[in-house]
Amino acid sequence: MAVVEHNILGDHRGKLVAIESAVDVPFEIKRVFYIYGTEPGIPRGQHSHFKTKQYLIAVNGSCKVTLDNGSKKETFFLNSPNIALFQDAMIWGEMHDFSKDCVLLVLASDHYKESDYIRNYEDFLLEVNK
Repeated sequence: MAVVEHNILGDHRGKLVAIESAVDVPFEIKRVFYIYGTEPGIPRGQHSHFKTKQYLIAVNGSCKVTLDNGSKKETFFLNSPNIALFQDAMIWGEMHDFSKDCVLLVLASDHYKESDYIRNYEDFLLEVNK
């Protein structure tokens, strides 16, 4: 669990944030998705991955992300397109409190595999406490 601040580049024409796979992001990016148009009060995520690592960026608007390693929970506020949150494998994650205009970009270290997901919190706790 780490917050990373990326440099903002650009000039009078506008701003730019460059993020490179395996350079700025601590893994090779194999999947990209984004969450938007969320309903008020409805959280997203609420799962962990056995192997997949994620890098989360609120490219527009804001949201909170609560990460849980089985013994400690920490909530992060993402509200800038140059701030990223690294979520390692075997960390329970929940995204919540989305602003209406939030677009949450997620860079993932692996392709989608349902078998990589732990969707039940009790099962997650059993896995991390093995």
